[in-house]
Amino acid sequence: MSDPSPPDGRAPRIAMVLGDPAGIGPEITAKLLAAPENRRKAAILLVADRDELQEGVRIAGVELPFIAVNDPAQATPGHVALWDRLGGAAKPFERRKVTANGGRYALGTLRECLDLAQRGQVDAICFAPLNKASLHLAGMGHSDELHWFAELLGHTGATSEFNVCDGLWTCRVTSHIALKDVAAQITQPAVIGAIRLIHGALLQAGLAQPRIAVCGLNPHNGDNGAFGREEIEVIGPAVEEAKRLGLPAEGPYPADTIFLRAKEVDAIVTMYHDQGQIAMKLMGFWRGVTVAGGLPVPITTCAHGSGFDIQGQGIARVGALQAAYDLACDMGARRARG
Repeated sequence: MSDPSPPDGRAPRIAMVLGDPAGIGPEITAKLLAAPENRRKAAILLVADRDELQEGVRIAGVELPFIAVNDPAQATPGHVALWDRLGGAAKPFERRKVTANGGRYALGTLRECLDLAQRGQVDAICFAPLNKASLHLAGMGHSDELHWFAELLGHTGATSEFNVCDGLWTCRVTSHIALKDVAAQITQPAVIGAIRLIHGALLQAGLAQPRIAVCGLNPHNGDNGAFGREEIEVIGPAVEEAKRLGLPAEGPYPADTIFLRAKEVDAIVTMYHDQGQIAMKLMGFWRGVTVAGGLPVPITTCAHGSGFDIQGQGIARVGALQAAYDLACDMGARRARG
């Protein structure tokens, strides 16, 4: 990553939350923020309940100085500014289980961050892992948090969940839908839209000339139509149209081999969720980042889940949240520059 400090000397202001209180979010956030070099990268505004933060610090076994603030503008580089918020939830929280109360806390603190982003008071948001079942119990009516983010931000354009690991980005044409419904959703506009979205994100992340590869849908790219014609009739023409529009895409390539070429490209567009997710998580489960793509503010998190099974043991790794935080700092700094 490049130096996150903008030319005017103002470090990016990053809003952070602890995620689902039943999981590992509080402890890995404490580990992340205990490192002085991380506190120097940004003006950190931690939107969280004070007791939850202190519990995370206790489990992580670290020392984490913080300053309580009542104004987001009081966050400064080198310190953790705690904006003490309970997000409409009630204490105490149950651990290692799905609860509506935990979901309310996660949604409530995230809502505060989104409000700050809309008012231009933060440059990016980074959050610790959520649990979708808890979010749904708490009343989130969307299939995932990405679409909830879009609604609260008033964003009506295209969105996509991006995954990033060791410099390789992926996005997908379809996401959280049943596998039986995928083929019908693979259309030329959808493929071109996914290429356009990932291209914009790569530019925002500082890649001047991104290289984008596009997967096919069927085994062996359909083997010239022997078992599927989507590559011939939809995906291939969409890639050609994307090129005509000035987007640097190539393909389609067989999905079972494209990740062997990961060092040759900056991004891979997949057709459905597991086509890219399995490969990315094998490449670096504890380093992977998820980016809420297409939104007006950078939002990042670790690609792994809330870790109910290891909560409270102090063994959760911080690597993926570290990568998510670094990317939020980098993208937030570029946004701050305008």
